[in-house]
Amino acid sequence: MPLKISILTMFPSMFDSVKVNPVVKRALDRGLLELEYVDIKNYARGSFRRIDDSPCGGGPGMIIRIDVVMKALSAVRTPSSLVVLLTPKGRVYNQAQAHEFTRCSHIVLICGHYEGIDARIEKHVNLMLSVGDYILTGGEIPAMAVVDSVSRLMGTIREGSTAEESHENILLEYPQYTKPADYEGDRVPEVLLSGNHELVEKWRHEQAVETTKNLRPDLYEAYLRNVASP
Repeated sequence: MPLKISILTMFPSMFDSVKVNPVVKRALDRGLLELEYVDIKNYARGSFRRIDDSPCGGGPGMIIRIDVVMKALSAVRTPSSLVVLLTPKGRVYNQAQAHEFTRCSHIVLICGHYEGIDARIEKHVNLMLSVGDYILTGGEIPAMAVVDSVSRLMGTIREGSTAEESHENILLEYPQYTKPADYEGDRVPEVLLSGNHELVEKWRHEQAVETTKNLRPDLYEAYLRNVASP
């Protein structure tokens, strides 16, 4: 049974590029993934399809109406659905959550826009997620990131390719090289050319630890705690 992802958005055409993403397309073609794009505007009343209004209490920008979003959500939600609101207030999306998503049968991603969605929507979702501590125009790009990250964990790329990537085992990935071995005097580390797989694995682990320590001290501290735990 494929994983179905329903995306509630005001701009479904933004996802045209997702359909031709090689990894996502492979998941779709193999029946591993099903994507559904739900245009929130179709659930607004009247010929003008008014989906937003000014904030209660005043202030700049426009707020997406709760009644419109709930109609769209009700049209796709089932008892087994995991409903996710993409919002800067959510917890930061990570690789562990991507793995969790692959074990779901149906995920609904709600994309906000403008100044956001009426806060009452938060009572009707299972999870709030952010892709980082910065502000985007809407939730469409985060939704694309979720679809891409989940698709590549569904057996759509070469076996073993994801096992040692950054964030899979807390550590960042070790440096990778390819030919030419010598580029204008800048040589690939000799250990990688030695043919000694045990030494190569040892070097890669050491480099992953050092890279994480230098670039992401927060992850390095988490790694040390994980190593120290029984």
